[in-house]
Amino acid sequence: MIDYLTMILTAAGLFFFFATTLGLLRFPDFYSRMHAAGKGDTLSSLLILSGLALYHLHDPSTANILVAAKILFILVFIFMASPTATHAIIDAGYQSEVKPWTRADDGEGDDDLAV
Repeated sequence: MIDYLTMILTAAGLFFFFATTLGLLRFPDFYSRMHAAGKGDTLSSLLILSGLALYHLHDPSTANILVAAKILFILVFIFMASPTATHAIIDAGYQSEVKPWTRADDGEGDDDLAV
């Protein structure tokens, strides 16, 4: 049962990493791209690390419990640090006067957004 839950958590984390990558490629401006990166990266890291910690608890021994505890400490650090870093980067963009995208910026026939 734990193996299936581990696979589900890891697969969900990989799905959100993929969705984050699509958001970085498809969103039109700095702020929306940072939103995708901040939210998706944090959630996907939490899901994958939760699955990894659960995997190590499958065979309970002192070493595996310590490894799972270390993974949970990393999980808590990412949960606190990633949104804080994303906010700091967005604030730096705001202080540098990076303009957000508006519909007026999306002209007819312009290939400015083509990748």
